[in-house]
Amino acid sequence: MASGESGDESLYPIAVLVDELRNEDVQRRLNSIKKLSTIALALGVERTVSELIPFLTETIYDEDEVLLALAQQLGTFTSLVGGPDNVHCLLAPLESLAAVEETVVRDKAVESLRQLADEHSVEALEAHFVPMIKRLSTGDWFTSRTSACGLYSVAYTRISPGLKDELRIHFRNLCGDDTPMVRRAAAAKIGEFATVLEMENLKTELMPTFINLASDEQDSVRLLGVEASIKITELLTSSEDKANLIMPTIQQFVQDKSWRVRYMVADKFTELQTAVGPELTQQDLVPDYQHLLKDGEAEVRAAAAHKLKVFCESLPPDTREQAIMNNILPYVKDLVADANQHVKSALASVIMGLSPILGKENTVEHLLPLFLSQLKDECPEVRLNIISNLDCVNQVIGIRQLSQSLLPAIVELAEDTKWRVRLAIIEYMPLLAGQLGVEFFDEKLNGLCMTWLVDHVFAIREAATSILKKLVEQFGADWARNTVIPKVLAMSKDSNYLHRMTCLFCINVLAEAVGPEITVNAMLPIVLDLSSDAVANVRFNVCKTIMRMTPMLDSSTINAQIKPALDRLSTDADIDVKYYASEAAATPPSS
Repeated sequence: MASGESGDESLYPIAVLVDELRNEDVQRRLNSIKKLSTIALALGVERTVSELIPFLTETIYDEDEVLLALAQQLGTFTSLVGGPDNVHCLLAPLESLAAVEETVVRDKAVESLRQLADEHSVEALEAHFVPMIKRLSTGDWFTSRTSACGLYSVAYTRISPGLKDELRIHFRNLCGDDTPMVRRAAAAKIGEFATVLEMENLKTELMPTFINLASDEQDSVRLLGVEASIKITELLTSSEDKANLIMPTIQQFVQDKSWRVRYMVADKFTELQTAVGPELTQQDLVPDYQHLLKDGEAEVRAAAAHKLKVFCESLPPDTREQAIMNNILPYVKDLVADANQHVKSALASVIMGLSPILGKENTVEHLLPLFLSQLKDECPEVRLNIISNLDCVNQVIGIRQLSQSLLPAIVELAEDTKWRVRLAIIEYMPLLAGQLGVEFFDEKLNGLCMTWLVDHVFAIREAATSILKKLVEQFGADWARNTVIPKVLAMSKDSNYLHRMTCLFCINVLAEAVGPEITVNAMLPIVLDLSSDAVANVRFNVCKTIMRMTPMLDSSTINAQIKPALDRLSTDADIDVKYYASEAAATPPSS
């Protein structure tokens, strides 16, 4: 009786799984798949191999979400089927999953198969894994053939020479498949497959196949060839092989009729440069780079411009300066005035990096005029990228030279008649201050910041107020006490009430940055003086300022100085002043 009950119990897990997998609710089926490892443990190795895996193989007709979970689970099943000796039994369900319509499921199945390949013995690999690759490679549906492309490299190195020959033939067939999706998958994996091939087979068999893919009628296939060309170039050891076997294809990519292929080349250009080496870079890639910098598509020019600094840094040191001055800089000058703002922005983000490469003399003579032009560009991102990288130029030509050349342009923009231009420069001021240092800032730019505080446009005054806090955070409270606060407080005596209000706005942001001591000793007396201002707008802004300051003040200061002022303001003739006075009175002091 007992043995009968235990037999029933041993059948229970598989029975539950079958019921759950056939349940109408997708979530129930998904949960069942996610518990596969628990069920396999309960069943034991023998029944998992003989019952569970065959059952899963037969039931691969489900929602993609369930199949995805199954493909993921099976990749971790080696120990549950008895280790390497039985791992081949997992190939059947994964082979079926690798041929389904949904790409995500196929990719996960291939990922699991790649994991399992390493766990096969050589014998199991040859007896089970390689035949599976062949079946997938010759399947009727393109889905199985695309999945096969990702499995060649994981099996190739450990099998016999005869099987290697067969796999190379199958891979070449996939590269010439009638279906573009299969050729695309082969192009994506040809670089990886090249890394495991013998050099002779790479040169004689795979290179002609790669050249055909690089000339494919579909641009989606050709652009994948760009990345493969990098891997293949890295594998070729001699410059002669690189020049003869790969460089013609790279040049073909650079002049491809599809802008997407040219964009991919531009995006990967510095990786190509590293792979081909300095000799071929000088000979072939510099002309190719020129071609990309003057490409008809803005996206291609932007991608090429983005690589300018790294490309120039990696040129052979003995001819670097000459190559840049003669071959690269003329094209860069054209890009500075490009019609597309993304191109100009990409260039502005890296062009300053040429200064350390070209040295002081060339920077002053050739680069500074370009920087000046970009500083005056109508696109704010271009201006920001130049200002963000001023330290590169500063290190090369020195702060004095910089102040004589670029800073007048910055000052000119800061005083521009268009308030939006002034606003853009204000936003860069903390960045500029951090790069130039406190002494230089005080000498050249501090007065400018103070001028903005009394600008006739409110947006400028507001922006100037907000950057004061950032400047104080950079330069410290002592700098604020000695340099900024006296000028701000002097505005409290200005005849224009708008400037007196700006004084209060500045105190609002400075109080937090400089701390309680300076706030109480230097700024609070001015706030209290303004509480008697003739203009109601100033008085209710005093109340708002007090609300901001109160959490920083102790009870004695509030009772002695703040409370009498608020009591007076709470009986003010203006309704807004009374309202904000009561709000300020209710603000709790610091604990």
